[in-house]
Amino acid sequence: MEPVAQRSSIGPWHWHSAADALRPIHVARPGANDPCWCGSGQKYKRCHRDADGARGGGGCSSWSGGVRPGLVSPKRAVPAEIPRPNYAVSGRPRPSPRLGDAALRLQKIRRACLAAAEVLAEGGYAVRPGVTTDAIDAVVHEAYLVRGGYPSTLNYHGYPKSLCTSVNEVILHGIPDSRPLEEGDIVNLDVTIYLDGMHGDCSATFAVGKVDESSRRLMRVTRECLELGISAVKPGRPINEIGKAIEAHATKHGYGVVRAFCGHGIGEDFHMEPQVLHYFEPRAQMAMEEGMVFTIEPMLTMGGPEHVVWRDGWTVVTVDGQRAAQYEHTILVARDGAEVLTLPLFSEARPSVQSVQVEALRPL
Repeated sequence: MEPVAQRSSIGPWHWHSAADALRPIHVARPGANDPCWCGSGQKYKRCHRDADGARGGGGCSSWSGGVRPGLVSPKRAVPAEIPRPNYAVSGRPRPSPRLGDAALRLQKIRRACLAAAEVLAEGGYAVRPGVTTDAIDAVVHEAYLVRGGYPSTLNYHGYPKSLCTSVNEVILHGIPDSRPLEEGDIVNLDVTIYLDGMHGDCSATFAVGKVDESSRRLMRVTRECLELGISAVKPGRPINEIGKAIEAHATKHGYGVVRAFCGHGIGEDFHMEPQVLHYFEPRAQMAMEEGMVFTIEPMLTMGGPEHVVWRDGWTVVTVDGQRAAQYEHTILVARDGAEVLTLPLFSEARPSVQSVQVEALRPL
């Protein structure tokens, strides 16, 4: 997932202590006619200025939540024989040449996406109370290697681990660490593999033991939003139909839709055009075309969708400390609609767009 508009080049990840990582980055209020900090694209005066004034702060100046960072282990090694993307050493991704053979390109993307789905399933099976997110990172890392793949997140703009683990109020980009999962938590696992020159990307939110009904409902509605977004895919339709379907369903159920991060094209590069917004943007009129491959990955929040980034430069949390959930698939725009590429072969849902709930991972 990438921030809306243009991905910022976040510098190498580092912090000196857990306490240092936790301090949110202060962002001064924008000017009245500047773009709003939330990423909506609207002017600040027409978006969050009044709300920020009511709570006496800027959009990213404070944060309230229960998740605290643990210790982060060293980066895990990848055998030299496994092909890796161009940023694996430098941490700075460069555009990759696009494979000219369309049929071969799609074949390779399918393989990477299927592998990502299988890796996500293995990570999901490891979720339970008492297990650290670092231990899940180890499981997922090994699952990439067994398939001959490289963890796409590893050293991407300096990111230090092999997947993202986002617990409770963490919206996305949570770094696996020594914190044990607790009964009642929810955790999103975001998996991307680089395999045979292509990336495949998917994520799901898992219940840790028995969770409360409000969290189950958040997870269910978020998954339904993904289904509705996928069902909106059809050649010739404007791409904003995806966000329109997602936002309408989320709003109907009283949830916030995170606007600052979006889905994206994927293939030779981790993040490519087009950007896929999860809310309705009238100006996003690009027509979907047969053969396009991109992710749809709505993030819903129990409270407001505003976010703050921890000082680690990655962990994105809700400002109000309320929980968030996310589900993601990579899809292909096919002649008659969407084909979901990131479903395990053993799922009866493949390739139906009517049942994209990743049932094999953990039904609610």
